Amino acid sequence: MVENSEALRRRIAELKRERRAVILAHYYTTPEVQEVADFLGDSLALSVKAQSVDAETILFAGVHFMAETAKVLCPDKRVLIPCPEAGCSLAESCDAADFARFKARYPGHTVVSYVNTTVAVKALTDICCTSSNALQVVESIPADQPIIFAPDRNLGAYIRKLTGRENMVIWDGACHVHEEFSLEKLLQLKREHPAARVVAHPECRAYIVETADFVGSTAAILDYCGRTEAGEFIVVTEAGILAEMRKRYPAKRFIPAPPDDETCGCNNCRYMKMVTLGNICSTLERMEPEIVLDEEIRRAAERSIRNMIAVKGRS
Repeated sequence: MVENSEALRRRIAELKRERRAVILAHYYTTPEVQEVADFLGDSLALSVKAQSVDAETILFAGVHFMAETAKVLCPDKRVLIPCPEAGCSLAESCDAADFARFKARYPGHTVVSYVNTTVAVKALTDICCTSSNALQVVESIPADQPIIFAPDRNLGAYIRKLTGRENMVIWDGACHVHEEFSLEKLLQLKREHPAARVVAHPECRAYIVETADFVGSTAAILDYCGRTEAGEFIVVTEAGILAEMRKRYPAKRFIPAPPDDETCGCNNCRYMKMVTLGNICSTLERMEPEIVLDEEIRRAAERSIRNMIAVKGRS
């Protein structure tokens, strides 16, 4: 198995050179996928990086909406996805046709949508956001302007609490990973590790967020673990981030928080784990599956993403 993995890594490196391709990978993919990536990051960083990579082809090691976002921003590049079946429970919780009807019920509202949405939902959106910049995006909108926030109810509620924006209507969607963390088991871990800091993603339920010492995106959590003197952390987000944490901070200890049902593996995103060295290699060999978008929808989605990047640029 080791020899096979090493052979796959060598072949992927060869194919990247031959195809003038780069691999962008999310922190939630498996450690071996992260190792072959040219760039590793969270949703915002990967969205921005997609625009500047010097390559003819982008292979996106992540879920489907991420590859769509790369294609939206890079229409002249070929964007490949090694596992098109790798969806996202959060994106799938917001069907575009249903969202269009929901939006029609709230005329005059500014639509803020998380990047964890399909390209069709982004096309219905005024400005996208990520967990890194959702607060900044919402605060960039005048306080008296009503907002629709989609699709994550937990992130939306967290931002509404931080801003006091009672004029913000929230779509009822959620991530299957962040919904499943157990408060009882988290509190038990805190008792067992009293010196540990709890770091949590804002997609978690409110009672989890309220227990955390730090709340932020994957990138923000990584930075926090580096700048604080604490040597032990209880990590309440998708377990794929642990590989990068241990790589960056080998002297520190990182403890994954368990879900309610520990037999289900619910602190791992089943979709992210569908990306493998094997399907990356096969995709580069065949130069498919490729992301193809309707141009009218792509342009509408691009506007909402670039509006987000413009807000980020003003910080």
